Amino acid sequence: MAYTLGIDIGTYETKGVLVDESGTIHAQAARGHKMLVPHPGWAEHRPEEDWWGDFVFICQTLLGESRVDPADIKAVACSAIGPCMLPVDAHGAPLMNAVLYGVDGRAEAEVRELTDRIGEDTIITRGGNALTSQSVGPKILWLKRNRPEIFANTAYILTSTSFLVQRLTGQAVIDHYTAANFSPLYDVATQSWTDDLADGILPLDKLPRLLWSNEIAGQITPKAAEATGLAVGTPVTAGTIDAAAEALSVGADQPGDMMMMYGSTIFIILRAQSQVSDPRIWYAPWLFEGEHASMAGLATSGTLTHWFRDQLARDLDPADAFPVLAKEAAASPPGANGLLMLPYFSGERTPIHDTLAKGALFGLNLTHTRGDMYRALIEGIAYGTRHVTDTFAELGQSPTRLLAVGGGTKNELWVQATSDITGIDQIVCEKTTGASYGDAFLAALAVGLVARGDIAKWNPAERTVTAQAAPIYDTSYDLFRRLYEQTKDIAAEIM
Repeated sequence: MAYTLGIDIGTYETKGVLVDESGTIHAQAARGHKMLVPHPGWAEHRPEEDWWGDFVFICQTLLGESRVDPADIKAVACSAIGPCMLPVDAHGAPLMNAVLYGVDGRAEAEVRELTDRIGEDTIITRGGNALTSQSVGPKILWLKRNRPEIFANTAYILTSTSFLVQRLTGQAVIDHYTAANFSPLYDVATQSWTDDLADGILPLDKLPRLLWSNEIAGQITPKAAEATGLAVGTPVTAGTIDAAAEALSVGADQPGDMMMMYGSTIFIILRAQSQVSDPRIWYAPWLFEGEHASMAGLATSGTLTHWFRDQLARDLDPADAFPVLAKEAAASPPGANGLLMLPYFSGERTPIHDTLAKGALFGLNLTHTRGDMYRALIEGIAYGTRHVTDTFAELGQSPTRLLAVGGGTKNELWVQATSDITGIDQIVCEKTTGASYGDAFLAALAVGLVARGDIAKWNPAERTVTAQAAPIYDTSYDLFRRLYEQTKDIAAEIM
């Protein structure tokens, strides 16, 4: 039997699966970690403990539980949150905590400066994306200005997946899908690194080598084999960002397919026919040469449900709190008895790109219950999601089918509210394991064990969540949009 290994590093949890060539999962494991918030608007991980430490733990657990001979594992693929910014020295050692993706807004001043200097139209034309908190280029400039001693010792700027692949193979590589988020250092037309838009941010030889996600980056080194238990010489793919692997796991791989990932954040990927560049959304080459994707993401989604549980449901056992909260929310009618929540607890990414946006619970009176508040939270996330899907529609990019994935799909209230508010049906596949399962498929694809279309056999559709009309949602959505517009100036002044 031939096996592949997939491991994904998420914002709060690492997951891994060991899968055979038919798609059967023989072992799976998970391990939690924390997102550090050392300063309002910042978000960090510890690369040694949260990334490599988790990776090693998951490898050892999967091998121990499955008793599979490491020699029978034909390939390894990993994915992780991204795009992140991590400076490492010449030995690959991290020089600081990793700066996370768009939930970290520390480089707001650099985003504005580079946009003003280069021009937004030029940035979008050359890089495919406007500069936002999701962009790595401004964060590198922030590093250069604010941590000059670290910058001086930097041999490479890696992202999360690059760091793992380097630990496994000794090779500093990055996939094109992730690299497109390094704007203004990546040119989408030539699909190569460039410094002609912003010379002086970083020497290009400090960026990883570009590969496609199904290409082999290298092989497991003796040192990595000793740490993980994997066999020396096992092929390792270039990998990708978690959301892309998540899309692959449910077969959102054909033009017109849209993946909606219910995780710590809502993340959306649309497989597009061609490049779609608009400052409200993101663009990247897809995982395979010659293909395209458009992306969008909220800043806080599942993270908000955890915040609510920890702060407003302390009377409940944390292990059982979410089913209780869901039952309370289900007793509240659509529209949450007039409550509105802005879910911008870490600013917001698409489509408003406002790092200074704030969360709000509006419309409270003495009759409201915790169930009303929790329902308003769920609906607020769904309104934010509709803002994204409406933006895609305005760009002529409505999906032909939408596939939902991620741990949040187990929250029936959330998924149903999202369909009802967006008006879009959602397909939920048999396996909602997510990115790690997509990684295992990508590894199998890279070494020729499967063809791309085989994902439909690995993970067939299980159910469809059908949108149900609720007229109050159109009214509430309009109020949601107006609430943000009428309070954003105040939010920007609150420190």
